[in-house]
Amino acid sequence: MSVGEHIETLRAKHASLEEAIDQENLRPHPDDMRIQELKKEKLRIKDEIAGLSDGA
Repeated sequence: MSVGEHIETLRAKHASLEEAIDQENLRPHPDDMRIQELKKEKLRIKDEIAGLSDGA
């Protein structure tokens, strides 16, 4: 897998995490711990994308 393909895969995962966060927030009683975990993972992926983009 090329760096560009890896970045695209990470961007798709980032978007999917954003959707999961939105869905959790729409629930009658959102799970704050779950939202926090999703946001941490989303940030980790964003940092990885930034690192790969800088090196590409």
